[in-house]
Amino acid sequence: MRSLDSILEIYIIYNILFDYFSNEDIEQLTLNPENFNKLEIMYLLHGKLTAKDGKADRLADMLLDASKLVSTAIGCRLYVIGKDENDLNSVYVTEIWDSKEDHDNSLKVESVRELIARVKPILGAQPTKGQELEILGGSGITI
Repeated sequence: MRSLDSILEIYIIYNILFDYFSNEDIEQLTLNPENFNKLEIMYLLHGKLTAKDGKADRLADMLLDASKLVSTAIGCRLYVIGKDENDLNSVYVTEIWDSKEDHDNSLKVESVRELIARVKPILGAQPTKGQELEILGGSGITI
């Protein structure tokens, strides 16, 4: 027979799962401790690409095409393109993935690789490594 403490522990674990995971995620999880690392696995990448003069709108359009390509990729939660009115040649990309591995795998898809090859000639500078940020939570994302 389980002690009251172990029953309470199980109750707390299930409440944590329901707070942090969608129903779909919960169906795929077991109470295996390895699965609890998922809270720390999610991957957020924020980057800036700089286009050649007059090419920022074209770059933004191409990145919006990329967002359509990855919208069905395994693990893609968010792929957002933005611009800064004070930095006319730059386009920003913010991505959230279930894991870095999912992100890296998306870069191996042939159509994504082709799009990257088409983007390179309009870049005004070599892309710098994006910021890999820790996700703390927020509206619109279930962690």
